Amino acid sequence: MQRRLFLATMAAVPFVIQFATTGAIAAERRTFDAVSFKTAQERGARILVDISATWCPTCMVQKLIIDSFAEQPANSDLVIFAVDFDSQKPVVRQFGAQSQSTLIAFRGKTETGRSVGDTNPGSIASLVQSTVTK
Repeated sequence: MQRRLFLATMAAVPFVIQFATTGAIAAERRTFDAVSFKTAQERGARILVDISATWCPTCMVQKLIIDSFAEQPANSDLVIFAVDFDSQKPVVRQFGAQSQSTLIAFRGKTETGRSVGDTNPGSIASLVQSTVTK
């Protein structure tokens, strides 16, 4: 009986390690709120603002690309703020966005780049990379 328990425990270890470390290496995605955004800027965080709409097919593709970058260990310190284009109009105006599918990158308080309607993984990766201090 103890042998079975030991073998079952040992078989589960890789899954537990993977589960435990996956959360630790993923970028943080949160709904935009002014206080959290300001705090992230003040601490000099790498920030990506994702202005999207639930009905937007381009936004859906962008989200998949961004989520794949968010899982990379090199982006574990990236904070992604999701802005709903339809329900957060004052925030959309604050960022000067004219349409959904707008991505804006910051390093602290400095905007490092932006794109609109881009679904090219390479150029979105470059936008995310622009948040890294050189």
